[in-house]
Amino acid sequence: MKTNRFPYNFRNIKGLFLFFMSLNMMLSFGLHPYHVGSVEFNYNEKSKTFEITGRFFMDDLENAVNKKYGKNLHFQDKKYDKEMQEILKNYCAQYLKLKVNNQASKVDFIGYQEDKESVEIYLESLPVANPKKVETAVSFLYNLFDDQMNIIHIIVNSERKSEKLNYPDRYLFQQF
Repeated sequence: MKTNRFPYNFRNIKGLFLFFMSLNMMLSFGLHPYHVGSVEFNYNEKSKTFEITGRFFMDDLENAVNKKYGKNLHFQDKKYDKEMQEILKNYCAQYLKLKVNNQASKVDFIGYQEDKESVEIYLESLPVANPKKVETAVSFLYNLFDDQMNIIHIIVNSERKSEKLNYPDRYLFQQF
C-alpha cells in the first residue's frame, strides 16, 4: 500500500496559495474584507484619567471623515495635517462618549499618528476618581459601514474587560 507523505495534495496547496495571494493583493490596494477598529480605555491611576487609543484602517477612517464633512482630505499628505487634526477632533467628539460612575466625562482629543495601513487616535478624559462603573458609546465608522465592528477594551486597575460592538450597537457598560 502506497501512502502519501504530504497531508495535502498539490491542488489544495495551489488553491490556498492563490487565496492568500488574492487576500494580500486586496489588502495592498486598501480593499480589506473586514471593517474593524479597536478602542482602548486605559485608566491611569497616577493622573486619574482614561487614556484612550483608537486604531482604524487608514482608508476606512479617511473615507468616513471625508463623507461626514464633505471633504477630500488624505492621510500621509502633509498639506492636510492641520485640517485633518481639526476634523478628527470633531469626529471623535461625535462618535465617542464616556461616562464614569454615572457622570459624563469630557474627553479631549490629543492627536493622531499614521502607520502604513492604520491610524491611531489619542484622547484623554478629564480626571475621574475611583471608576467603578464605566459606560462608553463608540460608533466610529458607523457613518460609512453597516458591518463595522469595534472592539472595546476597558482597563481599570489592571483588570481588562473587552467586548465587541457590531453596528448598530454602540453602548457598552462595565462594572469594576
